[in-house]
Amino acid sequence: MISFEKARPCDARVLADISRRAFNTDVFCGAPGPGGPPGYDSPEWQARVMRFGYYYKIVKDGRVVGGFIVFRKGRARYEVGRIHVDPDYHNQGIGAQAMRYIEELFSDARKLTLGTPAWNVRTRHFYEKLGYVVAGRDGPNGLLYEKRIAGRG
Repeated sequence: MISFEKARPCDARVLADISRRAFNTDVFCGAPGPGGPPGYDSPEWQARVMRFGYYYKIVKDGRVVGGFIVFRKGRARYEVGRIHVDPDYHNQGIGAQAMRYIEELFSDARKLTLGTPAWNVRTRHFYEKLGYVVAGRDGPNGLLYEKRIAGRG
């Protein structure tokens, strides 16, 4: 059973560890080496972002297996800042469940955006499968994806 719970500072260490392991698997999807976005492996960064973003942990059978961060970008607009799932739980539909939960949680959203590296074939396929389309560039090496949700607002 999967649940989504508001992350707390006491979760920062486990979320940083999961984030580090998840992003480091990107070497199998086109990354030039291990690594991730700023703060991806820092418990301090994880705790800090909980204060100004919507940070949720993903829990399966009582165990934290991932997390996601969403930022309000304006009226009816949100950005999925990050989503990460423990590599031991990849390919189980957990990420897709989390993305659907985000759409339910932010039911006023008319547009969701997110960025991902252009080289990351795994995340590009994942987001496109969920109805996101490329809307432009996100920095020098990234793509900006968006999903417009009709009938809201």
